[in-house]
Amino acid sequence: MTMWKCEVCGLIYEGPEPPEKCPKCGAPREKFRKLSDEEEKLVNRSRFSNYLHMEAYTLLQELLEVAEKGIQDNLDPGCYKIFVEEKEFALMTMQKIKAELETHMKKQKWG
Repeated sequence: MTMWKCEVCGLIYEGPEPPEKCPKCGAPREKFRKLSDEEEKLVNRSRFSNYLHMEAYTLLQELLEVAEKGIQDNLDPGCYKIFVEEKEFALMTMQKIKAELETHMKKQKWG
């Protein structure tokens, strides 16, 4: 499917022709440009990478919940220590993912 980019707001539209007006910002059809094959490949790769980051983020949220339960259970010092480390890992990695996705958006690698 052909990809078109709104030069006003950056929306990527997929279709044989650009829309009459941008669904996001209302810019007229003339403000859309057809993406090159290379740009389309980058959009698709970015979408896949961003999807993977979001999947990992969801798993980390689950890990965070499990770690919190383990901390509350506090069976013994060894278990408690591991759950605290899991919580710290999940929180830090979630922050890294958010920062990376923000970088993608600033570089217009969101698609």
